[in-house]
Amino acid sequence: MSSCLFFCRNLLSSSLPATGCLRCHWALRSARSCVSTTEEKNARVVTLKNGSDSLVICRIINGMWQTSGGWGTIDGGAAVEAMLSHADAGLTSFDMSNHYGPAEDLYGFFINRVRRERPPEFLEKIKGLTKWVPSPVNMTSNYVRESINTSLKRMDVASLDMLQFHWWDYSNSGYLDALKHLADLKEEGKIKTLGLTNFDTERLQIILENGIPIVSNQVQHSVIDMRPQQKMAELCQQTGVKLITYGTVMGGLLSEKFLDVNLSIPFSGPTLNTPSLKKYKRMVDAWGSWSLFQVLLQRLKNIASKHGVSIPSVAVRYVLNQASVAGSMVGVRLGLSEHIKDTCAILSLDLDEEDMRSITEVSMNGRDLLKAIGDCGDEYR
Repeated sequence: MSSCLFFCRNLLSSSLPATGCLRCHWALRSARSCVSTTEEKNARVVTLKNGSDSLVICRIINGMWQTSGGWGTIDGGAAVEAMLSHADAGLTSFDMSNHYGPAEDLYGFFINRVRRERPPEFLEKIKGLTKWVPSPVNMTSNYVRESINTSLKRMDVASLDMLQFHWWDYSNSGYLDALKHLADLKEEGKIKTLGLTNFDTERLQIILENGIPIVSNQVQHSVIDMRPQQKMAELCQQTGVKLITYGTVMGGLLSEKFLDVNLSIPFSGPTLNTPSLKKYKRMVDAWGSWSLFQVLLQRLKNIASKHGVSIPSVAVRYVLNQASVAGSMVGVRLGLSEHIKDTCAILSLDLDEEDMRSITEVSMNGRDLLKAIGDCGDEYR
């Protein structure tokens, strides 16, 4: 055992301030919920803010990556009905992208159903968060405007609730040009709030120093991927930028379905048959072993049984309790399967300090992913 890991473990059973590495600091902080009051813990919504810009979203966000293919054929009509069911259950925020297949179009059909079939006060609660993931070409004002106009048309809205921006190559500083043009479009009313997706701490700092009013950064964050708590969360606490997390249930790996499954034995259990399962199995391998992952699943199962909920509910609640996390995405396979009851249970789940410490202890047994992979989003670069 490394001296650092030994020190980190000792912190979990003490009240002394951490003086060790970045990982030691997050271990101590993560073992204690950063959501202090009962009112905050039970809040279904949160406000993202920067200056005069603000957006109220549900803390559980319906992730629509699964509409892009690889999870089964999506029927448009059934998908829209499923979106209505989620919204009626109080899950009123939807995350999509310009490159998630028909996701933006489905939102357009859905929002028109809401306009026709639900009262105005219900419509006000619906939020559509989309992303723009451009190729690293010359970011002219016209190019950015045309791209945003395409999303406006597909989603059938006059103004995007949130535009989250992704950039592939930091050596190309065109991301600052793009963001400045997006800020101009926000001032025109075409965008209500600006967010980022998969930006690291260094670039987030640069963007904020350039006066871009960012309200959130969407990053990968789970009980095994705690990188956002090592560097990003500190900057977020200083600036007010919030984190929206994805990969929080690891495509379904963090569930009862994979508990006591031996992947080394062919056909002995569920297969890794979706893009998300394959992606997050690679994260398990980077963090540790499948046997260590089983220890984590059993720990989560014990806590889930204690509270009468599921493993995914515990996994998401643990991340929602972390510093600067405003909301977490739960993927939806619209019209194919649904877990609305389990998802809603997350919002009322109250993990106590022992629960939080117990999960952190197992998470710490894996590798430090900040050292193994890099900061938030570095896995894409």
